[in-house]
Order: sequence, then structure tokens, then C-alpha cells
Amino acid sequence: MGYQGVILAYGKETVLERGEKVDIAATRNDDDAGRQQDNEKEAERTDVQAWKEGTLETVSMTSVGDFVALKFSGAGRDTMRQLAALASPSKEIEEATTEICELARRRGVRLLFDAEQDAVQGGIDAWTLLFQRRYNKGGKAVVYGTYQAYLQSAPETVARHLAVAEKEGFVLGVKLVRGAYMGSDSRELFWDTKEQTDRAYDGIAEALIRRTWSRVLRPNDSGIAFPDVALVLASHNQESVRKAMALRAEQIRTGERKIDMSYGQLMGMADEVSCDLVMTCKKNRSLLRFQDGVGDAGPKTYKYLVWGSVGECLKYLVRRAEENRDAVMRAKGSRLALKAELARRILG
Repeated sequence: MGYQGVILAYGKETVLERGEKVDIAATRNDDDAGRQQDNEKEAERTDVQAWKEGTLETVSMTSVGDFVALKFSGAGRDTMRQLAALASPSKEIEEATTEICELARRRGVRLLFDAEQDAVQGGIDAWTLLFQRRYNKGGKAVVYGTYQAYLQSAPETVARHLAVAEKEGFVLGVKLVRGAYMGSDSRELFWDTKEQTDRAYDGIAEALIRRTWSRVLRPNDSGIAFPDVALVLASHNQESVRKAMALRAEQIRTGERKIDMSYGQLMGMADEVSCDLVMTCKKNRSLLRFQDGVGDAGPKTYKYLVWGSVGECLKYLVRRAEENRDAVMRAKGSRLALKAELARRILG
């Protein structure tokens, strides 16, 4: 098909209902406190072990250059409590995540630490930076954080993490998405309109691709340089993808330094976007061969697949259905793309 590879994810996760809170401090009867603590610790070990084994198996199923998406909520309710409390990872979760990172590094696979609901996102950000500091050295990124552009806080969060990466000398891995939790998070967190979300998404993407601060992506310290970044542009939006492709084409023409960049779409969705990327890559490769050129033609396109039992994948499938309620409009775009391709093949 021409895809560069896959983004493979183990489907196990925990999703809070709208308004549901994470129980940071479990209520205990003093007489039973010791027994309850022992039981909870054993339950945590069981949850983390199952999550670790599933994620390690996921990494083992991938090939060099692929991505594996990782959801911390799949490690159970105790992990959710740690994330919500902005606590450091427990010994069990830190050791499990380290084992996953080590296997990914040995196999040449990259890890996408997925964004989740607002109640735990601050903790996920902190843990992501913790492992990026360890594994994103030497100009290459193994660990990527995920940023949801529909959040009003997204530009400030990305800018803050870029400043940390520059100060501490590691590559900031960024997976940029529009967002997937509108059905469960508070509406006040989001931009008021789709147009504002689009501007935030495209503005962050352009700043990262060009490695330059902008009106959308502003540093807290005006004197700070822009760090090395690696980007996964995860989007079903044809306009956003084409804007990014145009920026990359301009960089090729001018000889501007390019960042490590990939594109991703969900399996079975936005195939017209994926195929446009694949066809562009084929054309670029042909041009390089014609010019006897050397280098990465790009764009590199990946499809996101989820595996697991029906029960483990159910929350993911429900969220995808909610997220893609505008599928009718995209289907219209797909039909137009199919008609154009049919006409091209028949008429030449």
C-alpha cells in the first residue's frame, strides 16, 4: 500500500464518565486499613503486570521504525490516582514503563504516550517528560508526548515543554492531535469554535515544522532557543495535512533544515488523506531517482491500529464513534476524491 508502517496500540484503557472524579485518597476503615492497603497493593501489581505484558507484546509485534501508542490508564485505577494527584510513578509503574522503553529502544520502535482525560493529563505530561529526559538523547526521540489542540491550554503547554527540552538538552517528541475527549471532559476547557481549534492546530504544527516561535507558540522566555523536535502529525483534516506538506516542500526547495516528521491516520478512516500522502511520497521517490538524489523523500505515513479483546477495545471504539460524528461530511469529501481519481484513471 505504500505506508511507512503502523502505529499499534494495546486497547486496554480506563475512561471516566463526564463529571466522574478520580478517588485520589481511597477511604478506609481504620480497623481494616492494613488489610485494605495490602489488597490494593496486590491489585495494583496485577493491573500493572497485565498492562505491561500487553504493551510489551505490542512492541514485539512491531518492526523497526514503527510506533507503539501507550495509555497509562490501562494500568488500572491506582495508576489513575497517581496521575490525578500529580504524584511520581510508583515503583511498579516506573519499572514497567522502563522495561517497555528499553524494549522499544532495542527494537528501533518509538513510543507515543497518549493524551487522556483532563483529570489525569497533568500527571501524564509529567511522566512523559520524565521518560523523554532519559530516552530522547543523541538527537533522536524514542518517547513522544501527545498534545490536544482543541484545549485552550495546548499552545502554552507545548511552549513550556519545548523550553524544558531546550534547557535540559533532549529532543521533544510531539504527537499533535485535535482531541478525543469532548464527550467526557468539561466544555470550558476547549476552544469555542472549530475554527479556533484549526488555527491552534495549524499554528502549532507550523511552528514545530519550522522550528521557530510564533504568535501561536510563544516562549515564556523571549531569549530561549528552539530545541530539536520530532513530530507525528496525527490528523484526518485534509487542509491541515496539505498545509504541512506545503511547508515541507518549501523546506526542500530552500534547503532549510527539516525535523523528523511523520503523518498518522486511524485505520479505516480518512483513507483519502492517507492515500494522498502515499502518492506524494511515491512521486517524490521517483523524482529523487530521476535526479540521482539521496535522502528521505517523504512524507512518511502510518496507520493507527488497536488490538485486544472486545472488552479491552470497547471504550476506544465508543470514543472513536463520538469523535467521528462528522463522518458524513468527511464521507462527502471521500466520494469527491474517489470521483476525481476515477476520472484521472479513465481520462488520463
